[in-house]
Amino acid sequence: MIVEPKIRNNICINAHPEGCAKDTLRQIEYVKAQKAKRGIKSAKEGGNGPKTVLVLGCSTGYGLASRISAAFEYGADTIGVSFEKEGTETKGGTPGFYNNMAFDKAAKEAGLKSVTINGDAYSNEVRDQVIAELKKFGTKVDLLVYSLASPVRTDPSDGIMYKSVIKPINQSYSGKCLDIIAEKLTEASAEPANEEEIANTVKVMGGEDWKLWIDALTKADVLNEGVCTVAYSYIGPELSHAIYRDGTIGGAKKHLEKTAHELDAQLKASLKGSAYVSENKGLVTRSSAVIPVISFYLAVLFKVMKEMNLHEGCIEQMERLFAERLYCGSNSEMTTVPVDAENRIRLDDWELRDDVQAKVVENMNKTTDENLAEYCDLAGYKHDFLSANGFDVEGVDYTKDVARFDVI
Repeated sequence: MIVEPKIRNNICINAHPEGCAKDTLRQIEYVKAQKAKRGIKSAKEGGNGPKTVLVLGCSTGYGLASRISAAFEYGADTIGVSFEKEGTETKGGTPGFYNNMAFDKAAKEAGLKSVTINGDAYSNEVRDQVIAELKKFGTKVDLLVYSLASPVRTDPSDGIMYKSVIKPINQSYSGKCLDIIAEKLTEASAEPANEEEIANTVKVMGGEDWKLWIDALTKADVLNEGVCTVAYSYIGPELSHAIYRDGTIGGAKKHLEKTAHELDAQLKASLKGSAYVSENKGLVTRSSAVIPVISFYLAVLFKVMKEMNLHEGCIEQMERLFAERLYCGSNSEMTTVPVDAENRIRLDDWELRDDVQAKVVENMNKTTDENLAEYCDLAGYKHDFLSANGFDVEGVDYTKDVARFDVI
């Protein structure tokens, strides 16, 4: 079967197995090159970086990039958790299914331990599975990455499923969106969330589950002394605050940051450990394509940052997080992590530079359907949109039949 992208409502709903695998390998090669460039020693080479890493939400985006950086730059053994639809002989799986397969295969070839658990990371059953695997490893976790981004969560204490929403609070919001397929600007709006929607979004995307993980792993005695945990978040520019930072998602992210403070104190007292939220750069995701103003903003941002030689994708961001924030001490040892006044790691520092933001706002104000290509990085945005599902990846022959969907 010839596999072509199926796009509905600005969301790609299928994946190309070879494309996903090829893009995962591209990220691995980037990290290997950075390892050589920076002179980083892996664990087996005597490096002081992380030796055992747990990544919750390991299959795509920042989670996948974190796992790749940990394994192929620092030589860490990894356990990854994600909830993916598996491919069969005749039916395709989700992009993360193929990304995980490619990662596990490459890790095995490199002599690294790699266990990927396909299941609901919010469940106690999966927590028990992870603890059992760590016991088999015979080591304890040095770094826990919390990168879950599901729109729903079932609370393990009562079995109730909660759903998150992307809405403003107290007022309606409207803004321009970029329809990347039609290559035109459209108007999108969102009505304010009610109190239940606000609370449910915090329940799904706040820090409650992150704390459950830390508590469970602490009780099972599988966290190493000096353990670090980091969760990922986004602040974004002022022009998006009404729909994002000051909206329902922002409320959840603020809860996540509050949880980081609590976990930091908890881990310091018990294991001389630490907890952080890393505020990362805006990138193309399934949700960003449909949030008012975000898709338009990102397309303009990418063009400006590329012109300034500041643009980063997921793997560049996470490699910089590991090498220049978390493990930047002697021989990759974790020392004092550079943070802002709120104890947050700021990987969005380049995006939110005054000169970058001023140029982005100027260019957004100039953009019309007639001059989109002048001010928007249409090709780059479209590539990121498609490559996240294994399409438009260099070196893949998309005219070739995919014989079966359960292998790569």
